[in-house]
Amino acid sequence: MQRAMSDQPKDLTPGQRVAWHRVRRGLSQEVLAGLVGRTEDWLSKIENDRAALDRVSVIRSLADALGISVLDIIGEPMSNGAPSGPVGLAEVRAALTDYRQLSPLLSAIEAEHNPPRLDMLRRDLSHVMGAYQESRYGEMLRLLPPLLTQTRLATSEYTGDDRHAADRLAAFASQSAAMILTKFGETDLAWIAAQRGLGSAERSEDPAVIGSLFRSAIHVLYSLGRLTDSTMMTGRASDFLRRELDPKAPGIVSIYGTLLLPGAVAAARAGDRLTAAEYLDEADEMATHLGADANHLWTAFGPTNVKIHRVVTAMALGDVPIALKLIPTIDVTGLPAERRVRHSLEVVNAYHARNQVAEAIKVLLNSERRAPEQVHEHVMSRQLVLKLRGTVLGKKSKHLADLARRMKVI
Repeated sequence: MQRAMSDQPKDLTPGQRVAWHRVRRGLSQEVLAGLVGRTEDWLSKIENDRAALDRVSVIRSLADALGISVLDIIGEPMSNGAPSGPVGLAEVRAALTDYRQLSPLLSAIEAEHNPPRLDMLRRDLSHVMGAYQESRYGEMLRLLPPLLTQTRLATSEYTGDDRHAADRLAAFASQSAAMILTKFGETDLAWIAAQRGLGSAERSEDPAVIGSLFRSAIHVLYSLGRLTDSTMMTGRASDFLRRELDPKAPGIVSIYGTLLLPGAVAAARAGDRLTAAEYLDEADEMATHLGADANHLWTAFGPTNVKIHRVVTAMALGDVPIALKLIPTIDVTGLPAERRVRHSLEVVNAYHARNQVAEAIKVLLNSERRAPEQVHEHVMSRQLVLKLRGTVLGKKSKHLADLARRMKVI
């Protein structure tokens, strides 16, 4: 039986929130379904919790059509009608949209007429990327705004080879912003970061850096629900990198392999099995060439990451038995925390799909112990908690309820 909707959306499931906002805007199910390219029957199932609303791209398309934020659907705590967001997110937004908002930092640098030192920027970039890969999101959000600002300043102050080095650093700083923003569902802002980073990458004239920012753009397009664009960009980016590929340079081999992975997921999400398989097989060739898992240019790329994405694509294609068969063969102990936990979320998703709720809850709680910030803030983990709480066993689980409270989704 459908649960009656309240006068406020805070106590509703994500599907019911969609219905609540749709009714408030005077839209019929037929009209809203048409706006997101779906059927009226599909939307009815979503709103009545008979189908899972578990993908950021789908949530984003519904949010855009309703004129609301992703967090209005998944249930982020609200303040004055707007999502509060993780601490530090506003500063990242300010750094990306208007550098003058960081006036104390800008004034200090301009007053000294002294450009930021490149060696210090490299150190800061390493700290930011390290915080991301170890799932220390609060630390990353604290360090990221000044890094965005200073790398941008460096590109305007240096010339010659130093200018290329500054552009390289600015590209990776923007990439790090795009990476963390997609985790929070801030995909529009992530697109701005990816675009800005790609411009810096092209000015650096470094094929590996250009490829790395291509990968960010591919991932953001996928997160925005632009699956065809994401798949097509993967093909064009791989054509570019194939011409630049140096088998003796593990960095560009890793970049080439890793950019194929989000393209494979986008193709799978669009139902294109052939292209997804081709991208995965090509990535597997690059991983085999490397010979082992590595972290060149912060890619965490290697055979294990390719296996992880075979699970993701299997789930995207609805091949849950294949995903469940692959999961026990994957050993993620050598990967950064971010990759390990992201894989565990896909494991939770697969267990939930087969109604293995107890196992799903156990994996989710273990993931929280390893990386609490990632589990608490990631859009996918928040959605999974709500899905699990919608099951009979999930409703009875005190541990799951406690987790939901820590995540502030109830």
